[in-house]
Amino acid sequence: MKRIEVVAAVIIHDGRLFATQRGYGEWKDYWEFPGGKVEAGESREEALKREILEELETEIAVDDFLCTIDYDYPSFHLTMHCYRCSIVSGSLHLVEHEAARWLGPGELDSVGWLPADLSILPLIEELLS
Repeated sequence: MKRIEVVAAVIIHDGRLFATQRGYGEWKDYWEFPGGKVEAGESREEALKREILEELETEIAVDDFLCTIDYDYPSFHLTMHCYRCSIVSGSLHLVEHEAARWLGPGELDSVGWLPADLSILPLIEELLS
């Protein structure tokens, strides 16, 4: 089975979580934490900063490692390293995603999350409360 390793930014500001909606691919229209693949020679933190700059034209600080999620999709195995991040500069401009929302406590289930991302939502609820 194909294996994919990614990093994900859990961006929380003023008690709300930033979520993005995929605009492409097999999982189009599902919601996710922004991020992407780690390139050769990059640390996970460097990859996350680069991906957010490319996808959202925003500079972030990688504040804390939260968890690693392993999930088997039908055609690949995903390893996703999740980090709590904060905005340094920029306005979270959507370059690749269809939509974005700031979700507060009790609103996390108001969007259709990717299966792997669902498993971290209880931890996110704790961070928002």
